Amino acid sequence: MGKAKRRAVAAGHICLDITPSISQERSFQNIGECLLPGHLVPVGRPDIHIGGSVGNTGLAMKLLGADVKLMGKVGEDDFGRLVLSGLETYGAGEGMQIAPGEETSYSVILSVAGIDRVILHDSGTNHTFDLEDVDFDLVKGASLFHFGYPPVMRGMYREEGAPLLEMLRRVKALGTATSLDMSMADEDSDAGAVDWEALIRRIMPYVDIFAPSAEELAFLIDRPRYISWRERSGDGDITEHLCVERDIRPLADRLLDWGAKIVLIKCGAPGLYLRTGDAARLREAGGGLGDALSAWADVEHFERSYKPARVLSATGAGDTSIAAFLCAILEECPWEEALRLAAATGACCVESYDALSGLKGFAELRRKIEAGWEKA
Repeated sequence: MGKAKRRAVAAGHICLDITPSISQERSFQNIGECLLPGHLVPVGRPDIHIGGSVGNTGLAMKLLGADVKLMGKVGEDDFGRLVLSGLETYGAGEGMQIAPGEETSYSVILSVAGIDRVILHDSGTNHTFDLEDVDFDLVKGASLFHFGYPPVMRGMYREEGAPLLEMLRRVKALGTATSLDMSMADEDSDAGAVDWEALIRRIMPYVDIFAPSAEELAFLIDRPRYISWRERSGDGDITEHLCVERDIRPLADRLLDWGAKIVLIKCGAPGLYLRTGDAARLREAGGGLGDALSAWADVEHFERSYKPARVLSATGAGDTSIAAFLCAILEECPWEEALRLAAATGACCVESYDALSGLKGFAELRRKIEAGWEKA
């Protein structure tokens, strides 16, 4: 008999993503060229899908073959019913908390050719998700617990992140490996007042796999560096102006100093940066993964992206790359293959407006890679 499939839990932020179809025939230098005050902007049929970390990473893991349970919170409203209905089509709706009287989170995503997407977002019930919404009985016995987007979940970052720290501590105490993804924090909101550098330093010993984007990471733990990136790139995409040695490695160094085991930094269209701790530290990962991960010791590698056939939207590209990376870890793939599969999944994702419809299974991705899929 084959080895039993490892079980995972994907928890945290979930929302409804609404993406108007904007013509891709013309490129723009900035969003202002497309969205002019007083002008009507013609759009086509909207793409409406489940989003957020749970909707993108969690469902992508399921589509990639993982045994994964989802954990999030929605309101008892029309958007909430759409989210629950969508989850049911994947057989993944049983882990949702329903909050009467609260509004379900949603995003309006403006994906315009030539510029990075603009996201209008309401966190809704994600702000009230807290420790009481985490089913630790479901987590018990799982190999992996992935949590996403705490900077837009007030119930997790309140009191300087005490609930987030306690959640990760309790999950680790159950013997489960932990994975954490971040998001940008609104500088002008109460999330912007949190000392994220201090918080991330406190939680790193309880995080086995940390997978933020470069932009999120710099904003949260090195604001002056983020500001310098912003000034350097102007209205353009920050990630197109980054240098691994000068910009990315110093952030990874800091995370390793704080106790990080595996750091995967999403660098947008250019690719993915992996940095890992030593073998002894990696053996501390939970979920029965420590021995396999010890072979990943002391790695530093930048994996360039694969060229997509077309680019419709970057929505969910980072989240689905994480999904592939985590699935590869659950399957005990070598780090080289895990990175290739993650990069390949991100390239497939951008070929569709939503995060999931362009995804391909690992077998097909391996065939494309072996056939000489061109790198960006």
